[in-house]
Amino acid sequence: MKVVILAGGFGTRISEESHLIPKPMIEIGGKPILWHIMKGYSYYGFHEFVICCGYKQHVLKEWFADYYLYNSDVTFDFRKGNEITVHNNAVEPWKVTLVDTGLHTMTGGRVKRIKKYTGDEPFMMTYGDGVSDVDLGKLYEFHKSHGKIATVTAVNVGQRFGMMEVDKEYSITAFREKNDQDGGMINAGYMVFEPDIFDYIEGDQTVLEKEPLERLAVEGELKAFFHSGFWKCMDTQRDRQQLEQMWESKKAIWKLWEDGYDE
Repeated sequence: MKVVILAGGFGTRISEESHLIPKPMIEIGGKPILWHIMKGYSYYGFHEFVICCGYKQHVLKEWFADYYLYNSDVTFDFRKGNEITVHNNAVEPWKVTLVDTGLHTMTGGRVKRIKKYTGDEPFMMTYGDGVSDVDLGKLYEFHKSHGKIATVTAVNVGQRFGMMEVDKEYSITAFREKNDQDGGMINAGYMVFEPDIFDYIEGDQTVLEKEPLERLAVEGELKAFFHSGFWKCMDTQRDRQQLEQMWESKKAIWKLWEDGYDE
C-alpha cells in the first residue's frame, strides 16, 4: 500500500526556516521531520511513498538523490574513471516517488494530481509536518473493517485547529471552527482513502479538508480512528524546539524504530 505525504506548502507560520527549505525538510535530531514520518510508516511495513511537492521541491529531490550515498560507505576509484563502489548499504527499503503538484495548489488538488501513482487501490495519507505514535497497522485494519471511503485519525487536542463531530458509530458527522470552550476531536492526519476519494476533488483549488471531507461526512462515508497517544504538529518554532528537546533527551515518543538516536 502506498503512502501519500503532503509536502508542498509554504509553511508560513514557521517561516524562520521555511523561507530557505520546505517545511517537511526542517530537521529534528539532524534529520528532516519528513524522514521521521516515513520511518514511522516503515516501522509498520509501509515502504512505498508518493510525496506531493511544491514549494522548493528541488530541495526534497536533491536530498533523496543523495540519501543513498550519504548513508553508505563509498569507494571512489579515480584510476578507473571515477568508478563508485557502495559498501554496507544501510538505507531503508523505500520506494519514493516525488511529484511536482504545483506551487499554489491546495491540499485536495495535490491529492488529485497524484492519482496516476496510486492507481485503483486504497492509499494512506498524512501531512509532512506532524509526528505521532499512532498504530498504523490498526488504523488500516479499522479502515478495511468499516467499508467506507475514508478514515481520518482523530485526537483530542483542543488548540488552534478546527473541530470534528463524531457519533457513537465512529462516523464523522460534521466539521466546524474551534471556539474557546473546545476540547474536542481534531483531524490529526494519518488518513486512509479508497480511490473513490478522487471523485470528490474538483481541481487544484479544492481544499481537501473542506468540500471533500465535509461531503463525505454528510454522506456517511467518513469514519474516525481514535488515537489517545502522542501526536504533535510542527506548526511553529516553539513546536520544533519541543520536538528537538524530546529527541535530544531520548524521549521522542514517536520513535518506534530500533536504530539509535546517533545515526
